[in-house]
Amino acid sequence: MTRRQVLKVGMIGGAGLVLPWKLKLGKAYAVPQAAFLNDPEKIKKFLSPVPDALYPSFIYSPVGMGSGRVPHYEVGVSAVSNQFWGVKELPGGGTTRLYTDIYGYGMDDAVGYTWPGRTFEVQSNRPIQVQWINNLEPNGGHLFPVDETLHWCYSLPGYTRYSLSADGVPIVVHVHGHHSQYRADGNPEEFFTYRWRVKGPRFRGRTSIYDNSQPAGNLWYHDHALGITRLNVYAGMAGFYFVRDDMDTGLQGNPLDLPAHPYEKAYAIQDRMFRTDGQLFYPAYPGDPAYEGFITDEGVTLHGEPNNEFFPYNPNNYSDDTVLWDGGGPTALAEFFGDHMVVNGRAWPKEDVERRNYRLHLLNGCDSRFMVIRFRLARLTDTTIYDTQPVLNFDVIGSDQGLSSEIKTVDHLVFEPGSRYDIIFDFKQAPFGTRVIMENIGGDVPFNGLFGEDLDEDEDFFENRQTDRIMAFDVIKTLDTSILDVSPTEINFGPNVGAPDRYRKVALFEGSDEFGRLQPLLGTVGPATDFIGRDINWPNTQPYIDAGLTGPMEGAIAWHSPTTENPALNTTEEWEVWNGTGDAHPVHLHLVHFEIVARYEIEWDSATNEEDRVLDPDGITTDPPVGDGTYLVEQPVVQHNGETGFGFKLMNWEDGVGDEITDIDATSGYVENARHDMVTALPDQITVIRARFDKPGRFVWHCHILSHEDHEMMRTLYVGPETGSR
Repeated sequence: MTRRQVLKVGMIGGAGLVLPWKLKLGKAYAVPQAAFLNDPEKIKKFLSPVPDALYPSFIYSPVGMGSGRVPHYEVGVSAVSNQFWGVKELPGGGTTRLYTDIYGYGMDDAVGYTWPGRTFEVQSNRPIQVQWINNLEPNGGHLFPVDETLHWCYSLPGYTRYSLSADGVPIVVHVHGHHSQYRADGNPEEFFTYRWRVKGPRFRGRTSIYDNSQPAGNLWYHDHALGITRLNVYAGMAGFYFVRDDMDTGLQGNPLDLPAHPYEKAYAIQDRMFRTDGQLFYPAYPGDPAYEGFITDEGVTLHGEPNNEFFPYNPNNYSDDTVLWDGGGPTALAEFFGDHMVVNGRAWPKEDVERRNYRLHLLNGCDSRFMVIRFRLARLTDTTIYDTQPVLNFDVIGSDQGLSSEIKTVDHLVFEPGSRYDIIFDFKQAPFGTRVIMENIGGDVPFNGLFGEDLDEDEDFFENRQTDRIMAFDVIKTLDTSILDVSPTEINFGPNVGAPDRYRKVALFEGSDEFGRLQPLLGTVGPATDFIGRDINWPNTQPYIDAGLTGPMEGAIAWHSPTTENPALNTTEEWEVWNGTGDAHPVHLHLVHFEIVARYEIEWDSATNEEDRVLDPDGITTDPPVGDGTYLVEQPVVQHNGETGFGFKLMNWEDGVGDEITDIDATSGYVENARHDMVTALPDQITVIRARFDKPGRFVWHCHILSHEDHEMMRTLYVGPETGSR
């Protein structure tokens, strides 16, 4: 049993759950596993031009002026049935264009609704207001199966009477990385449905004010509705949001010599699965890819029997839609890895470029996939990665929320879900008439810090893999000598957060929900205290009393439980993020930017072992802790419905801080010298970040693996006393 299979079940009454599934999961996504799934090998690589997210006509314009003469935008979400995404080879020869149904952001104009949504380009410290409009008419459900056993919009008290078929798909927009007031932050419980028929319990109004009180940066906007974020984003709800300022203007002749349009590009990189008819596919039922590894092999018992009231048959059984199935769906799976790489809504596209410097903004919009980016020189006809192709250097000049403290020249870059990186690539490295392929040396498996050659332990896994390439750049355009070929030299920005007023210890855990499904969780290291240092206690309600949770809160905690991260207003906090799981997690804090300060090893008690950081992992011995480090003990986790799952808490954590880790830097693929709102928290490590909390109210922090945040790996972040804004 490993920490991935920590479901020892002591509290939920079942048998021990085992099976190390990491490589098995990777194989499940390496090739299609069912006849109705599209074969990614049949998609024509590097044929379709990538849509330009910074093309002037693709940038939103205000529709008027709001109160206070603030530019007013109206942006809707609508169902679209003709999104072109790729070209497929036909069995008998020839090709066909593929289209899919999506939920796209946009407006009722010539451009319409698109995946990704159109781009916002705004000025620093100049407010705008946006009315977000839900045009998704109730039509019987969602594009994808919705797991209604999760803590989601229609599971909240007072909302169980609503349904997708009668009331529609809930949405709410979060501008990721924005320094928002809490009323505009896109809290998951601020959702609303078609024409505001149903409004979430924290709904703040139809219009959001974004004051843009931050320097230039590459933000993005995406859906954040409770328990269905992964599905709404997968359906297409994402787009870029650029803040410009007097230094980073986005225009030719800017003070920093940054390449500007048409030599500034923005790429939203995502992974997807498709059916043979071109429609998007998302696994949720028995027989679907990864279902067995996450559900069947783990001994999970879900709701539903044959002919159950939710879904009487498996809709993916194309041979006979009347065949009853053995229950167990639809269910959320712990992670998702698609077998098609998609950039700005196109599968394996290309960009024609000149031999000059380009500024490339990269967004990892995947559900669970950590990528590790490289660029390889290739022949113009190459669509496959070969080891003989030279690897080319590039300059990282910024990250999530702005430019760096200095330029870092690298040949590979670790790229976590939700993050953005700002790079300069010099295509003069490539001869005219050649191709540069953007390569991904990250795996199709949960990321634990290994990539590239370190993953090459299973030849079968890599044999048919198509996700090792992302897009291509064809160096075939004639150089436009009327526009200077520029490259920045004076990049000296980066984070400057200041000294901390308070130190806080938080943690990442994995446990199980009431069905026995793997459940990732956040929590605290040690007892939680509020903004003035008072203990925060477990609720004195029956579910917590029955679970034996009393006194100060600590350890693994579900999303709905009382707030434990409660900074005082206008204070700077240094957070230690302890990762007690077997994999990396991309941690995101709303409201703030932060500085990544340091990393330390977790010193585990020597009575534990490398796979199970608990004492007595097999239930056989009763060895006491040695006392030379920390260890995990089981702890109940009260679920949103009052049922009980379990997680862990850290014991003897005072002795758990090991040596500082000094080899995680640009040479190892980590470039972290900019303003961040994302950080990779690696397993068995303590990641230290520092942020200033300068706006009051209710925000959140969470893992940005979307499948994780939808299954409780999200917690409230409340700045100041919890008063009227709760």
